[in-house]
Amino acid sequence: MEIRQLKTFLVTAQLLNFNRAAEILNYAQSTVSSQIRGLEQELGVPLFDRLGKRIALTEAGKKMVRYARKITDMETETLAEVSEHLEPAGSISIRIPQSLGTHILPGVLNTFKKQYPRVNLNTDTCSYESLKQELRSGIIDVAFLLLDEINEPDLKSEVLGFVNLIFICANDNPFAGQMDISLKELSQQTLILPKYDCHYKVPFAQNLTEQNIKPLSILEINSIETIKACVKLDVGVTIIPEFAIQKDLSNGKYAQFQLKEGPMETAVLLLRHKNKWQSQYLKTFIAEVRNHFSKHT
Repeated sequence: MEIRQLKTFLVTAQLLNFNRAAEILNYAQSTVSSQIRGLEQELGVPLFDRLGKRIALTEAGKKMVRYARKITDMETETLAEVSEHLEPAGSISIRIPQSLGTHILPGVLNTFKKQYPRVNLNTDTCSYESLKQELRSGIIDVAFLLLDEINEPDLKSEVLGFVNLIFICANDNPFAGQMDISLKELSQQTLILPKYDCHYKVPFAQNLTEQNIKPLSILEINSIETIKACVKLDVGVTIIPEFAIQKDLSNGKYAQFQLKEGPMETAVLLLRHKNKWQSQYLKTFIAEVRNHFSKHT
């Protein structure tokens, strides 16, 4: 496997067209096809489905995009680290819940990019099921979870702070403004939960199961903004980090209600592999995240 093959693969994966990739790379189309075919033979799986004149990434191809980016970024990073004449460059790959990313990344990056303008940032939503393996494989550098704890001996976990979890509903929902709603009363409502907003919903869902409480229905949606829009139209109610809804609550767009069991909160965890080497810019990024939480929690 050669760097040039990976670069050719990435351009082709972005354009989904061998001819256009050849034009961009200044290669003959046959060269692009040959490099991709050689990569597929070495890996033992097809990276593209050939659909007549069209191509599409296979599941293996989609996975390969992330690894190829990491490898080519490491080449850039190595050149920048070793050479005294190059400005620091490379990439940081993170997994972060959508609500948390919206809350912290703009402020963190406003400072970080002034120090490291040539460092790329690749973010993805938080799929808890694959998170641990991706940290171990090195495909991601750092991850964030909305979860109280995680016990994995090879992963280093750091509590950045704590956030309140609150229930919201439409202003004309019968629960609006109520501070003593029982868990059993949730059986009267459709419950809207984030699909990938790692992992605070799990203890709450387990609590419902243990008490044999079944909401009217459960909708899992992968967009916080879509969840908020559904709640506003009284499609259902949701539980959400307070920071993700605080401004809208202040503006009267939603109503809040509280369970008689009391308020809920979750920790914000920063995760990384304990043996992973950290570049100076990764250390700086993590320091900026810590600084943000020290000021805002």
